[in-house]
Amino acid sequence: MAREVSAKDYQDPAPVPILHVVELSQWSFYRALIAEFIATLLFLYVSVLTVIGYKSHVKDACGGLDHLGIAWAFGGMIFILAYCIGDISYGHINPAVTFGSLLVRKVSLIRAVMYMVVQCLGAIIGAGIVQAFQMGVYESNGGGANTVSLGYSKGAGLGAEIIGTFVLVYTVLSATDPKRAAKNSIAPVLAPLSIGFAVFMVHLATIPITGTGINPARSFGAAVIYNKAAAWDDHWIFWVGPFIGATIAALYHRFVMSAGAA
Repeated sequence: MAREVSAKDYQDPAPVPILHVVELSQWSFYRALIAEFIATLLFLYVSVLTVIGYKSHVKDACGGLDHLGIAWAFGGMIFILAYCIGDISYGHINPAVTFGSLLVRKVSLIRAVMYMVVQCLGAIIGAGIVQAFQMGVYESNGGGANTVSLGYSKGAGLGAEIIGTFVLVYTVLSATDPKRAAKNSIAPVLAPLSIGFAVFMVHLATIPITGTGINPARSFGAAVIYNKAAAWDDHWIFWVGPFIGATIAALYHRFVMSAGAA
């Protein structure tokens, strides 16, 4: 009888080389870039459109979404997209997730940089499509751009982005840990669900503070298309916060939670 494989039997895969130039000659690398581009485009289209819809009906008690609906839209879309492209590009759809994966050596520097570029490009085009389709209400409802809400300090906004991104990136690294798949064969199937649910929960907590960024591409794409001072005044928060949160999550996963750290 075959012995059941446990996490203790599993050997951590070798870290990906920092400069893995051989990727540049592989079609799978470019296919992954296309997947990240299209996924981020679709994510921005649905998410920004949802925010615009909420703000344009916020005074209508019967016709609009609430924070719960927005959180479901963001979390549900990440679940769908991560499930669709997880086996092609790992389903990052977020520069902070890509940065965390780089720190734990799951992706190369070349792949990480190119992922971030196509994620930002996809985000810009996705937000641009929303502007084209919703010209009448787009400008008057803030273009779905992230800002620190009135009544909150920049420090509070930064803290919300750091903690929220930590929750997301830590969930991604834990849910996609190869040792988890060694213990449970359905773990890879459940990973997109747990990641999407993490996005949902963070949105519930931080929408009132920053509108919830936790994804620099999402914040950048909306800011570029809206392109008003309000969108740029606090924009640094939506890069610095997520990258700090991703760094802490990567270090925590690597040196505390990962069995291979020892």
